[in-house]
Amino acid sequence: MLTLALILLSISHFTIAAQNTVSESPLLTQKQVHTIADFKMFNGQSVKEVKLGWESYGKLNADKTNAILITHYFTGTSHAAGKYDLNDPTSGYWDSIIGPNKAIDTNKFFVLSMDSLANLNVKDENVITTGPASINPDTGKPYGLTFPVITMRDMVNTQKSLLDSLGIEKLYAVAGPSMGSMQAIEWASAYPEKVERLISVIGSSYSDAWTTAALEQWAIPIKLDQHWQQGNYYESQPPTEGLTAALMFVTQIALTPEYFNQVGADINHNALEPDPLQDIQARHSINEWLYNRAKGRAEKMDANSLLYLVRACQLFMAGQKQDIATGLQQIKAKTLFLPATQDLLLMPYHARNTHSALKTLKNDTQYAEIPGPLGHLEGVLGVQKHSSTIAAFLAN
Repeated sequence: MLTLALILLSISHFTIAAQNTVSESPLLTQKQVHTIADFKMFNGQSVKEVKLGWESYGKLNADKTNAILITHYFTGTSHAAGKYDLNDPTSGYWDSIIGPNKAIDTNKFFVLSMDSLANLNVKDENVITTGPASINPDTGKPYGLTFPVITMRDMVNTQKSLLDSLGIEKLYAVAGPSMGSMQAIEWASAYPEKVERLISVIGSSYSDAWTTAALEQWAIPIKLDQHWQQGNYYESQPPTEGLTAALMFVTQIALTPEYFNQVGADINHNALEPDPLQDIQARHSINEWLYNRAKGRAEKMDANSLLYLVRACQLFMAGQKQDIATGLQQIKAKTLFLPATQDLLLMPYHARNTHSALKTLKNDTQYAEIPGPLGHLEGVLGVQKHSSTIAAFLAN
């Protein structure tokens, strides 16, 4: 979901380059580690020695009232803005709106973000996470599927643990795209007294039947891979092909027909390509393009972790209540909803319905859509189209 927004993929030479263009004085940050000795999950189970990476931008003021938490999307990490080193080729995914004099102004705000539990990018040197690929201290072996099922509340509670350690009692705002939007909404519902403002980008307040079924399509290829072995693959061949197939599904639904057809034109896609006509195992050029990009991304990811994140998204209901009305009634924060007009994953109706429900409850709520051909990914790569909307929301 998932956020997905997923795919800060080098899916497009011009799109990614435009998003991550470096300013003359790039924002610099460093990865830090937050440790929780014994973390109790929402479902009642516990995990020892949870370690999660986090980073920040700007400075926390004396009374600790200027903190803004950024919660990341499905395939994302805590690297929301800036660079770790001046020579890094790209900046964090929301660098266009986070930084000095940007919509989320680091001259005014202390902005922080944390790697999620079961972060998908476990093989990325800049990611620190605890999940199914981690070593269980009780056994000395990877958890695999013995790792407890996680929810958005668990992600929020790890973030709350970090804030508590920093002495931050209230958030000026919490904001995130896709799965990050779910976490942001969960923050506002679970801890209404701690959240003053909520910015939900390409998000949803719960996983409805359509979304839950769509997400299941990402899990199926992994479970069908002969190397998955019920999640016990860490000492053998991982289910790379299943993970690659899952990421192909994620990539396509996060974009639009317009985008894919433009890529097809660029690589001379044709329905009657010679190889697919002569060989049932040959791929059309567009499918080869999609496969290669997904395969490259899979190298830094863990298949079991994807399953856990899928389930967390499927289990989401604001406030982790039994019905959405009860969860939304808890929200007191001012809210801003920014869905993407052409989103095929978390379609605008999700945000529109939540906005309408909060409006009925007399909440202070705003709604605007992000236009553009990138679909779900507009919430990551096109969010700067609403820089002035975000800045104005934070100013009041």
